[in-house]
Amino acid sequence: MSVLVDSSVWIAYFGGSDDRGKLDFLIEDNLVVVNKLILVELIPFLHLKRQQKLISLMHEIACPTLTVDWDDLTQMQIKCLRNGINNVGIPDLMIAQHAIQNHLELYSHDKHFRLLAKHMPLTMH
Repeated sequence: MSVLVDSSVWIAYFGGSDDRGKLDFLIEDNLVVVNKLILVELIPFLHLKRQQKLISLMHEIACPTLTVDWDDLTQMQIKCLRNGINNVGIPDLMIAQHAIQNHLELYSHDKHFRLLAKHMPLTMH
């Protein structure tokens, strides 16, 4: 199963985090995917750091089409609020929706995704 790698993981990876081996394994096994939203979160940071090679490499990663279902996002937000999951931003709901729609595991360091997974068909890596 492919793994949608969230920007929180990439930022930690580029910063030399201790769990780099996990993402290295996914990259080596060609299991990593991103989406345009994640790239929009990462590319400006990499651009400011003058990391053109990394930017090029990020653009080579498989990038399934991100299709936003606004009615579904509304329902996801209602479900969050009913379950006491507050302050989940629309971009993160879009990332969760993308993972669910494309049957992808989501790899993120953001704790609210784990909370979402308890109430939605979101599979965490």
